[in-house]
Amino acid sequence: MKSRSISKTTRSNFITYGIVIAAYLIMQALIAADQVSSLLNGLLVPLCIYVIMAVSLNLTVGILGELSLGHAGFMCVGAFTSSLFSLCMEETLTSSMIRFPIAILIGAAAAAVMGLIVGIPVLRLKGDYLAIVTLAFGEIIKNVVNVIYLGRDASGFHFSMESTLALNMDETGTVLIKGAQGITGTPKDSTFTIGVVMVLITLIIVLNLIHSRTGRAVMAIRDNRIAAESIGINVTKYKLLAFTISAALAGVAGALYSHNLSSLAATQKNFGYNQSIMFLVYVVLGGIGNIRGSIIATVVLTLLPELLRSMDSYRMLIYAIVLIVMMLVNWSPAIIDFRKRHSLKNLLGKAARKEAR
Repeated sequence: MKSRSISKTTRSNFITYGIVIAAYLIMQALIAADQVSSLLNGLLVPLCIYVIMAVSLNLTVGILGELSLGHAGFMCVGAFTSSLFSLCMEETLTSSMIRFPIAILIGAAAAAVMGLIVGIPVLRLKGDYLAIVTLAFGEIIKNVVNVIYLGRDASGFHFSMESTLALNMDETGTVLIKGAQGITGTPKDSTFTIGVVMVLITLIIVLNLIHSRTGRAVMAIRDNRIAAESIGINVTKYKLLAFTISAALAGVAGALYSHNLSSLAATQKNFGYNQSIMFLVYVVLGGIGNIRGSIIATVVLTLLPELLRSMDSYRMLIYAIVLIVMMLVNWSPAIIDFRKRHSLKNLLGKAARKEAR
């Protein structure tokens, strides 16, 4: 019985990986055949970024059971730290195949550290209080980045929170972070292929975590914290672990994001609370705790406004209708019951029972 359960889980995971790989191969074939518009081609890397954000947020919201509204803040940390590394090491590590993976790891590590720092006090809160504090954290991170000025000259790094003139650099100095203007000149190393690889790595980490002993402990805490504590589960340890991994994966998405732009600024549009809420929408519409659903919802809701751009007058109306329909399909008890009764697995089971008779 146990081996059958394990094989079922493994099969489900490989189906998820297969969907991502199949989508990548189809898109590559369409690109090779010149059947993809420049607009859609420009959305491929952001699409990978949003999928990583949705999957990582689902780890916090769906698996850990905590409502976080500051996920864009971790993305911001990963974006700026990885971009700063690439700028500093561009002349030393000339090969992007070496420099970019290290930049991604640094972005993930910085976001993980920030997740740990934030998680220690924040995860003691519950429900709306946790959501408000994480929302505040995301805004604080964005505003702190906007007042940082960082430069480098022959004598080393110079830091200020006033202006570029306050850096007091010599003639050889270059400004790396320009306050509200952000960072310019980051190498554009992000590609669709690298984005898909990062999506697959994210899925491998999250899916294996969910089905591991650690994942079961995290879900036990989500379902009943008191019962989990009573059987010896270290609640603080497992909650921090899940939250930190989620933040680290958001840092990976941030690294991809910053290396897809020529200039990076911590604006409300890029890393504000609206972005965090949009990632939460992907998670909710895809099904809380449903990783595959998060991927599908992200793809649909990212591509739909662009595909409907020709119907400018009705674009947002159709978008809103799709949101409502997806919400009903995922959460309406009657539709969920209908899907279970008429699923392919259920129909095949009925056919098999009829043949047995």
